Amino acid sequence: MNLVAGFFARVARAAAAYAGDETLMQAAVSAAANVIVADGEVAGDEFDTALTGVLASPIIEKGYDALMLEEALYEAIGRARTRAGRADNLRRVEALAGRPIDQREGVFLVAADVADHDGIVESEHVALAEIAAALIVDKSRLLGAAPVRSARPSSLP
Repeated sequence: MNLVAGFFARVARAAAAYAGDETLMQAAVSAAANVIVADGEVAGDEFDTALTGVLASPIIEKGYDALMLEEALYEAIGRARTRAGRADNLRRVEALAGRPIDQREGVFLVAADVADHDGIVESEHVALAEIAAALIVDKSRLLGAAPVRSARPSSLP
């Protein structure tokens, strides 16, 4: 029975790649948005990094064009400006908790790349910890797998 279930799971993933995986796309842009606004500023370079990272997923790239992803990311950033919106974004991220580890880690790494654009500051570490918990991935291991830039000075005392 596991062989049959595995086959149907692979077929479903392949179909989602061509039809567009809304859950995966929403999780990716929502995670990126929470990190983008974590430090209190929305930088254009972070936005570009988020789009590039999201488009790197073959599943998302086949189902969505750049304009659709830009719109989804703008909406996620709009939500992330409020506490309730950040919680909504985290629920969208958490929707991937039952997915394969490569999808969950991929979404986390997109958010980590956005955070690491100018070095990861404390507020971004907090956002990444929330995202890692929602995705059930190991934040320390994933950040340790690739060098992280040194953080820019924090304005916090």
